[in-house]
Amino acid sequence: MNIDRYHHQHADIRSGVSQLRNLVQGGIAANAEAIAQALIGMSTTIKFHLASEDAMLYPALNESSDRAVAELGRRYQNEMRGLIGSYTEFSGKWRVASQIAAAPEQFRSEANVVFKALHGRIQREDQELYPAVEAL
Repeated sequence: MNIDRYHHQHADIRSGVSQLRNLVQGGIAANAEAIAQALIGMSTTIKFHLASEDAMLYPALNESSDRAVAELGRRYQNEMRGLIGSYTEFSGKWRVASQIAAAPEQFRSEANVVFKALHGRIQREDQELYPAVEAL
């Protein structure tokens, strides 16, 4: 299975997080509009990535004759549900610039939690899941 698109999507997500980080460092209230727009754009990439994994990658892993790989896929799929729920709640709450500007420290705090979880997930996929898929 060719998973190059997943690697490219991870790069796009990392780039989006870096862009958000730079905007936040420049001042949350001052950059609230740009932050909201970046968050909306990044949300599209993240949701597409997770939906693609859910629709194509995990079903392929579940059909694997390698029981360890099939179980790994099920574990990642189950974990993904919690992550997408958290991310969807976060992005829905903070998609409007005025909300970001009104509560900049709350935005920063919640963003740190969500993006730390997202970063950890991407790292685990790159180090564990994708190598297992590529070895099939």
